[in-house]
Amino acid sequence: MCFPDVYEIGMSHLGIQILYEMFNERPDVWCERVYSPWLDLDAVMRKEHIPLFALESQDEISGFDFLGITLQYEMCYTNVLQVLELSGIPLLAKDRQADAPLGEGVPVVIGGGPCAYNPEPVAAFFDMFYIGEGETEYDALLDLYASMKREGRTRFEFLERAAHIRGMYVPSFYEPRYDRSGIFAGFDILNENAPSVVKKAVCLDMDNAPYPVKRVIPFIKVTQDRSVLEIQRGCIRGCRFCQAGMIYRPVREKSLETLKRHAEAMIEATGDDEISLSSLSSSDYTKIAELVKWLVETYKEKFINISLPSLRIDHVFLDMMETIQDSKKGSLTFAPEAGSQRMRDVINKGITTGDILQGSAICFEAGYSKVKLYFMLGLPGETDEDVLAVADLANDVAMNYFDTVPKEDRKGIRVQVTSSASFFVPKPFTPFQWCAMDEPGNFLRKAYMVNEAMEHAVNHKSLKFQYHESGISELEGVFARGDRRVADAILAAYRKGCMYDAWTESFDRKKWDEAFDETGIDIAFYTRRERPLDEAFPWDFIDIGVSRDFLKKEYLAAKEGRVTPNCREKCSGCGAAAFGGGVCFEKTGSEKDTGGKGIRIQ
Repeated sequence: MCFPDVYEIGMSHLGIQILYEMFNERPDVWCERVYSPWLDLDAVMRKEHIPLFALESQDEISGFDFLGITLQYEMCYTNVLQVLELSGIPLLAKDRQADAPLGEGVPVVIGGGPCAYNPEPVAAFFDMFYIGEGETEYDALLDLYASMKREGRTRFEFLERAAHIRGMYVPSFYEPRYDRSGIFAGFDILNENAPSVVKKAVCLDMDNAPYPVKRVIPFIKVTQDRSVLEIQRGCIRGCRFCQAGMIYRPVREKSLETLKRHAEAMIEATGDDEISLSSLSSSDYTKIAELVKWLVETYKEKFINISLPSLRIDHVFLDMMETIQDSKKGSLTFAPEAGSQRMRDVINKGITTGDILQGSAICFEAGYSKVKLYFMLGLPGETDEDVLAVADLANDVAMNYFDTVPKEDRKGIRVQVTSSASFFVPKPFTPFQWCAMDEPGNFLRKAYMVNEAMEHAVNHKSLKFQYHESGISELEGVFARGDRRVADAILAAYRKGCMYDAWTESFDRKKWDEAFDETGIDIAFYTRRERPLDEAFPWDFIDIGVSRDFLKKEYLAAKEGRVTPNCREKCSGCGAAAFGGGVCFEKTGSEKDTGGKGIRIQ
């Protein structure tokens, strides 16, 4: 299993930890880890002809049956090529010997993770993709491989049979078509074994799913060096920019008993001094207050900190603050995403300015003096007034501290409000997948506006503003909604030396521009073009449960600034009920139809 970034980042990834645990529980599987070597080691390995090797055995990657690569963010794509080349694996899947008996050629290269929901920009480099959650179908895939390997079957024969397993996509069995304007027009299926629709794999039984309570402990400090407690998957909110909130539907919770058992086992096995809750919206876990109270009471005397992720400011949050007010004070993070109420309605965030100010006041009363706020700039329909509202909101939160905490109780502590802004990137399977993206110059103009407004704010000494690299965001936009033609530019950029493109110190925009020019890829075609509602997308063949019609309705609702209720307030018939589990079938009162695909007891 490969995380195509440095060890410190990859060792913090829960998904690989889960699969590592699951695979190694099998008596016939030996799973190891590999990460991208940093630039200095990469140079040494190439000079000395040292092949990439796995951490546990130091066996060469080229000798394994599978190389599984997780695609967590688009800017890791050149690192995928680095891993393949250092391993001695041909970069293009078509150059790997299709008629070689299983186990005798190079590994089967399989991709997964959120970026696999539009695999087309990197389809040329992978033999297959796993669309969905790994706990459900990997056993079937490995059983198939083991039996066919014993029979002496070939790589091609395995891929044909694997295409019948839910969630498996073999790119070589599909050929894209384009119209006269160069717009993607659909796929021609080249192999009768390939399905016309690939349905994502979903784990419905979260309590009995594999979980790494005795995970591998790193020898060095990693970015998230703590025990991670996954409390649920999915999100009820439906923020219109958020891909994860759509592709991980429906919401599925773990029971309180399971979480207690996992927490106790992890602390006993690891000696960690911090437990972090993991989910898209932890406040929406139905027993979050009970869980946090139990964690605080159980581990307070053991000096184990309870880390809460980005929180939603609502009555559940306010209840939690009473529970944790005596615990260790770090900082609290909130994600308003937009400064103005108008924009929060457009993106369906569902919180008001009053909610944010009330929540921050309660934080300050509980003894917190550091607050982090996450925003996005360049959202569809955004005006300069909406942009300046980011600075206004941050200043109002800082003012809340002085209004809430008496001067004699401040003890010389100055409130610190740190605002971070990322730039909006339209993602597949979101209501904003049809939207155009701002150009980098406009992103920067908006960031400078916010920064200048904060410098002149009343509480400017308490305010700090950070923003992402606009050039990186633009490339992310190309890769997020790109088609197979984009692979040529990725390969050309890699040949020019591009790697670690998510890292500002190694990102080289000039080389990327040269690569796009040489391969005839027009960046604006993929980023700054608003798509017609009837345009075909390269990812349309994937069935995530959430229907295209639902996404279209949400896109139109965004244009009107209409808010859609969350899944527990009212079912909107998104289509996720077809999976037959999770929040769609919770029992809370009366019956409601869910688009004809299931009945939700509400």
